[in-house]
Amino acid sequence: MKTFKLISMQLADEDSLVDIEMKDGLIINKEDDKGTWLVEAFTDHKYIPYFQDALDKEKEIIVQVVITKQENDPAAFLTKVSSVKQLKTHASILLSGKLTKPKSDYPEKLLEYLLEKGYTGEQLLAEFKEKIIQRPKILQSKE
Repeated sequence: MKTFKLISMQLADEDSLVDIEMKDGLIINKEDDKGTWLVEAFTDHKYIPYFQDALDKEKEIIVQVVITKQENDPAAFLTKVSSVKQLKTHASILLSGKLTKPKSDYPEKLLEYLLEKGYTGEQLLAEFKEKIIQRPKILQSKE
């Protein structure tokens, strides 16, 4: 097994990526014949209802995570919630799943966002280069 630091986690649906605010987290490659990964995120209590509902319904969810360093490309996992525990100051969310191809590509969404903001030419290129490394929380659900 190999364990890595979980830097960020987002819920992915067909239209958007929603950031999950984390206090801490880790991800484990079980290195088994099924390609199983475990993701544990320590989050705010406000996420308990969502994950508890997914656990109760045995619903599959896609999460996109950044591992080890913020500059790393996100990896998408098709997961099921294994447990939801309310702790004193936060919640522990444990997911089990497999690496999958993301439904949406971060660079494409970033470019789309920057074009919507009106960037063009050299300004577009400069913003894209800066934000592709920083991975800002700009790709949340468009409201």
